[in-house]
Amino acid sequence: MRETAETGTARTDTAAGTDVAVESAEATEAMEAARAGALEAGGEDEAWPVAAGTTSLSVALPALDRLVAPWRRAWDTAARHGGTAHVTVLFPFLHRERVDDGVRAALAEEFAAHPPFELRFAGCARFPGVLWLRPEPDGPLRALTAAVTARWPEQAPYGGLFGDLDPHVTVANSGSAAQHDLIEAALAPALPLTERVTAVDLVVFDGRRWRRRTRFPLGRVDG
Repeated sequence: MRETAETGTARTDTAAGTDVAVESAEATEAMEAARAGALEAGGEDEAWPVAAGTTSLSVALPALDRLVAPWRRAWDTAARHGGTAHVTVLFPFLHRERVDDGVRAALAEEFAAHPPFELRFAGCARFPGVLWLRPEPDGPLRALTAAVTARWPEQAPYGGLFGDLDPHVTVANSGSAAQHDLIEAALAPALPLTERVTAVDLVVFDGRRWRRRTRFPLGRVDG
């Protein structure tokens, strides 16, 4: 089965289902340390220690969310706190109290300089303890991250823990490898899926749930 959100041309010829991400030893150790620290700080329900007022910039993927939501609700801790399927552009961003009109105007300017684009999801990959879907091509996503980190260089992605982490859509960050195998097999018949990206969201964690605060369209408005 193939589902397409909006219309357009997506990148093709990607192997589905069994693609395994190869992380450096340093990134693997950092991922495992972050997960261990998060579990110690917040128990089994938290995959990352997040304080109220933390913000993130992300690309929402509503068509993909319809496919993965049942799995994410069970196995992705962000989904338990209101997060829908998304690709992170920058986490963490500035604390909520620092996001004023000037910051929002700067974000709007940065994202307006990037045209809308399409992403294709053809198969899953793995980080340590994490099952995720690979967005292709990932160049437009990397360009968005590069733009905001150039403007706010103190905001390193994931606090600088993982280096050049691949853009990804988390499906499960809890559960066993066997459970991840089952999820991957269940998703495979529904892929590939294509989705058009037209905006970046600023989302805020209020202490209990992630909530969208501002949506920034991609592409400059004529006139």
